[in-house]
Amino acid sequence: MRLFASTVAVALCLSASLANAAGLRLIKVETDGAPPMQVAVWSPCAAPAGEVKLRTITLPGTTDCPIAGEKLPLIVVSHGYGGSFTGHHDTAETLADAGFVVVAVNHPVDTGAGDKTRADTLAVLTERPADIKRAIDYMLDTWPERARIDPGEIGFFGFSRGGYTGLVVAGADPDIRKATAFCTTGILLPSCAELQRGEIPTQPPVHDPRVRAMVVADPAFGPLFDRDALRDVKIPVQLWASELSGEDRITEINPGYVAAIDDELPVKADYHVIRNAGHFVFLAPCSADLAARLPRICTDPPGFDRVAFHKEWNADILAFFRKHLVEARQP
Repeated sequence: MRLFASTVAVALCLSASLANAAGLRLIKVETDGAPPMQVAVWSPCAAPAGEVKLRTITLPGTTDCPIAGEKLPLIVVSHGYGGSFTGHHDTAETLADAGFVVVAVNHPVDTGAGDKTRADTLAVLTERPADIKRAIDYMLDTWPERARIDPGEIGFFGFSRGGYTGLVVAGADPDIRKATAFCTTGILLPSCAELQRGEIPTQPPVHDPRVRAMVVADPAFGPLFDRDALRDVKIPVQLWASELSGEDRITEINPGYVAAIDDELPVKADYHVIRNAGHFVFLAPCSADLAARLPRICTDPPGFDRVAFHKEWNADILAFFRKHLVEARQP
């Protein structure tokens, strides 16, 4: 079973409202030779909190709020399979309220908010990291408010396939041939046919040394990374795993995969296992309406409180980025 249907992508941000709000801008990034990429930018905002109404959803925030602050750290966010920039909006809001600029992408060929034609192909394994580099290039070189960003304080947050994406951006060289491990599960994916025909992407992995710290949750495609593949991932990593993700029957995800990545990273990660939690606990808490329509991603194990978890989790993520980006740059 895949991570979640494309309809989830446009609904993920119908979640419980937060006390604070951040500035929010929606931008289409267009680069020669690459498909257009929709991104959302959250930023520190001094104006009163409001609501931002998108096509089918409403987010806490202030549209095009004047940005507060200078030399702000930048965090880039990568969603999971078929997701969108809304899936971790509460984390983005928390970071923006604390003085970070956050840019979350819709990966052009792997988002439920647009084109998913190649979401089940091997192309996403090389194109996703390239999307992150494009987003950083845009924010530093083209974004009208680029002078407010400190180019020496760039971090990354990724969930599921977004976690895979972050590892590659940070320097990992995945062995895509090992994706055959996912073809023995009884779930025949379109990418399996590519592997059987030997149609392995030839593009080299896209790394970006501008990323100086990284948070990843339940990274997908763990078997593609061994010690040699991860040898150049030497930035600080905060790594999160859900204890019960193996019960979610998601081909690409398994808590054992995350544990193996933790063991093989050359620099010891800040590693956390969330007990009594499934894979989807890392998505923003669901509204009552979304929970009724999409119970699979919104229903957690008995006794698990996603709202309470996210308050603590977002605080931990913020503390990690402050330590390894902001404080690390102070004399």
